[in-house]
Amino acid sequence: MSEEVTGTSQSGKTRKMTLSDKALDIVADIVTYLLSAAILIGAVVFAFNASPTKSIFGYRYYTILTASMAPTYDIGDVIIVKIAGPEDIDVGDVITFNPSRDSDAYLTHRVYEKYDDYEGTGVTCFKTKGDANNAEDSFLIESDRVIGTVKFGIPKLGYVIRFVQLKWYFIAAFVVMLIVFIHLLKQYVNMDNEEDDEDSIGKKAESAQSGGA
Repeated sequence: MSEEVTGTSQSGKTRKMTLSDKALDIVADIVTYLLSAAILIGAVVFAFNASPTKSIFGYRYYTILTASMAPTYDIGDVIIVKIAGPEDIDVGDVITFNPSRDSDAYLTHRVYEKYDDYEGTGVTCFKTKGDANNAEDSFLIESDRVIGTVKFGIPKLGYVIRFVQLKWYFIAAFVVMLIVFIHLLKQYVNMDNEEDDEDSIGKKAESAQSGGA
């Protein structure tokens, strides 16, 4: 009788551990697939949408192409810009703006002066200057040409984004290989765990039989 009770208890424990392991596996799968999907979707977005005006929750990214803001931001850095109105911009802020209505180019310079009511027009204008430049910009920027303020920069990420845009299929292949590798690794680990459980049950059964004898 004692052997049967022991076996039942061990079986219940093994079943409970198996259910717990399955739950953890499901969670791990969800996290892995979501992360992989995010990487793949990001690669596709970067590859097919090069527009600098796309935003997420009011934030946009831009890549620094000139050295005018060095050493604050260098060529190849990515800056994260929060869309902002003129009332949210002060002297000393770094802003991203369109320097000309006839161009799709964007500049990122520091606000040197702010005119809330420029020459009685009711328009807010900004005088800007690059940190690396010796002189202020020769033009004023009207508030409707300002995208927003720079919140932070990520060094050299622009080179990575450029690579993804040009070689997005490499990223897609990498994601697929990563999923396959994780799946195979999990199968290998599960096989080892099953063998360990079988060995443990066998040893306990032998011990119980030895004790009964």
